[in-house]
Amino acid sequence: MADLVNVLASAVGSLTNPTKLANTFSSNGIGVSDKTIGLYISYLEDAFFISKAERYDIKGRKYIASPFKYYFTDVGLRNAQLNFRQQEENHIMENIIYNELLVRGFQVDVGIVEHSECDGKGKLVRKRLEVDFVCNRGSQRYYIQSAFAIPDSEKMNQEKKSLVHIGDSFKKIIVVKDRIKLWRNEEGIVVIGIMDFLLNPNSLEL
Repeated sequence: MADLVNVLASAVGSLTNPTKLANTFSSNGIGVSDKTIGLYISYLEDAFFISKAERYDIKGRKYIASPFKYYFTDVGLRNAQLNFRQQEENHIMENIIYNELLVRGFQVDVGIVEHSECDGKGKLVRKRLEVDFVCNRGSQRYYIQSAFAIPDSEKMNQEKKSLVHIGDSFKKIIVVKDRIKLWRNEEGIVVIGIMDFLLNPNSLEL
């Protein structure tokens, strides 16, 4: 169990499932079945140690069975489990945003947006883009990207790409690490700093 928790703690915000985890253990000489891992994960969820975010096809309006993302209910316990190593601020920030959205009463999924674009040879290809969080509460819906930093226009284009391809009128938000004044880009996407997002209970309405 401790080894499984360590693997999950190291992979916060990464897509995985019991089969992938079983293969990871097998490659390290540890024989454990995907069913056993799935059972242990369910114990961790029941103990409110971790929480699972399912993937949701936004345009197709359906859930995708697997893989999932797992987040830790207490980020401090996650860090302590790893002896305070692997302090990837971007993954920790994503976990904190996820937890805050749950506290505010949202159902939180990982969004998938499919769209077509031309490759280098002019051939039309289908691509799947990820939206970090699709947040639903009653009739409310928000799409949120966790972006540790946006130092230039290239990074901004990367972070907003999935949001602009959603095609509906629900609010779209990018949360960044820096203390910044809230602003909206030309597509109407709100960019807000993590501290303002966390400390203002009405930050999604700004």
